[in-house]
Amino acid sequence: MFDIGFTELLLVGIVALLVLGPDRLPGAVRTAGLWIGRIKRSFSAIKAEVEREIGADEIRRQLHNEQILDLEREMNAMKQTLTAPLSTLNPSSTAAAPATEPTPATAAEPTPSSSQDKTPQP
Repeated sequence: MFDIGFTELLLVGIVALLVLGPDRLPGAVRTAGLWIGRIKRSFSAIKAEVEREIGADEIRRQLHNEQILDLEREMNAMKQTLTAPLSTLNPSSTAAAPATEPTPATAAEPTPSSSQDKTPQP
């Protein structure tokens, strides 16, 4: 985290031993350890709270998106139910032009499909 090596820790320990002395050094180390532990716990609690809030925001966003999708599905279903009866009531918009009947000349004589069928029929 702070990139402190063994030599730096050894130097800090020697300076603390010279400044505090051998009588007060164990109590100072114990107090420093307690404070560091409290700070770590508070940071981890804050981190967990932030992660929980971020997760809650994502869940809220997903629920909102799902609600929007459900509303869109309902809207499309309603639109289809409303447009289906209209298409059955108005057939002229979908119907093509009326088919013409074949003329008697074309209906009576079949046309040969290829040049090989040119043999006279009895």
